[in-house]
Amino acid sequence: MFRTLSIIGFVGTFVGIAVCCVAFPCRKECRWSPVEILRRLVHLFTLLFLEQKLSLVGALRKLVYLLALLCFVVLTVNGFCAAVVLEKSVSGYWIMLQTTAGGVFAVCLAILAVMWAGRCRFTQSDCPWLQGILKRITRWSIQTKIKDRESDAENQKPIGHCLSVGQKITFWLLIFLALPLILSIVSSMFVFFGTDWQEFLLAVHRYTALVFALVAIVHTYLMIRFKMKE
Repeated sequence: MFRTLSIIGFVGTFVGIAVCCVAFPCRKECRWSPVEILRRLVHLFTLLFLEQKLSLVGALRKLVYLLALLCFVVLTVNGFCAAVVLEKSVSGYWIMLQTTAGGVFAVCLAILAVMWAGRCRFTQSDCPWLQGILKRITRWSIQTKIKDRESDAENQKPIGHCLSVGQKITFWLLIFLALPLILSIVSSMFVFFGTDWQEFLLAVHRYTALVFALVAIVHTYLMIRFKMKE
């Protein structure tokens, strides 16, 4: 069951990102020539470097984020390759790598939660965007839809605003999911939990890790889109 959900989740997430890239390119005039693709790849690689305009706090924030991203890649590849591809639990030296990367990732996530909490707080300018989503989901009356479309055409927000709100939502989802993700695996190591409870905690950890990984992929994609538009 977990293997099937993992495959569906990862495939669906990457397909959704690919569709979003094609339907909503970073620029209005998007060319998919080899030169343009190579240029975008080089630009994507340069995002890993520290800009000279960054302050000391900004440079520290980016270094912590890059370290957290590296640990996330190690944890995701190591954990899900064993569970999905090999269909077995992590063991041997791989579990030592998983434990080390998990500890560093937890510390980096706590630092990012403190350093990014201010810039990721929701403001009044985010409310119209969220209200627009709620109106489309709830499918209000036809007259309301027509009025909303006319209003949206007149007061359309730039795509950068939508990307910013998406980053905030995914950021707080990651912080919220980090608590059961970390507590479940740490609690399962204590001997006062019986076998049934340890199996339950491991199941909570696995499924929470799956949701966390999918949200983290979307958050990283939104970060890249926002940076490439600058």
